[in-house]
Amino acid sequence: MRQESARSAACVGLLMLSILGTGCASSLYGWQVRTSSTSTSSSFHPAVLEQDSVALFGAITPPALRGNEVTLSYELSQILHKVVPSWRVVSPQELAKRINRAGLAGEYAKMKADYELSNILDGGALRKIATAIDVRYVFQPYLAAFTQTMTDRAKFPGFDFRIAQTRSSIMRISLQLWDAETGEMLWASMAETTMQNEAVSQDPVYMEDVARATLGAIVADFVNRKTGSTYTPVNKFLNTLIEEAMPHEKPENQEISEPNKK
Repeated sequence: MRQESARSAACVGLLMLSILGTGCASSLYGWQVRTSSTSTSSSFHPAVLEQDSVALFGAITPPALRGNEVTLSYELSQILHKVVPSWRVVSPQELAKRINRAGLAGEYAKMKADYELSNILDGGALRKIATAIDVRYVFQPYLAAFTQTMTDRAKFPGFDFRIAQTRSSIMRISLQLWDAETGEMLWASMAETTMQNEAVSQDPVYMEDVARATLGAIVADFVNRKTGSTYTPVNKFLNTLIEEAMPHEKPENQEISEPNKK
């Protein structure tokens, strides 16, 4: 009996050491983003957005992902505010107010519904809405894919108790910039992100974290006029962006990142 008690106590002690040891492990994510972007015409430069307003249209998703898109435009707004505070960005909240004030909510919804079928923002509707809300340019995000998985990596022998779990998320987002005056799509980018961590907790890799990495990489490509890049935690700026300790401005004449160029 005493031997069994001692054995049980030893097992419990070992179990607690395993839990505590795992709990002290780093909670930082491992992640990688790959981007593929079009080039912008020689007549357009991102700096023009310091003079002409750009609106952030609500993100569009396929039916299976409906409900996940709400956070994307808000995350994009925050990233732009931190990275390029001099740009004249119309936030999602302000956009909704202006559209409702102009009585164009129905036309805005129809334009976005048509976009799902054609991948084109109707020029007439876009021009009408942009004129009414006083913007020249529009960013249109699209959430193509988002998955969350949690896989047991190890369990304590003899106990139905998880020691560690691998948590991961995959996200694909596209972002387009449209000139509402001409109906021209000026630029487009697609990014795919994988993000993972190991921990004891039941928390997944949250959508806002992987969205921040994905959109941050897309914005970095746009500002630095890159056509394709790979970003990892070595990129200090984006890693800081994910950890929510974002700098208020980037150093003068310094690119946001130094990715591996394609």
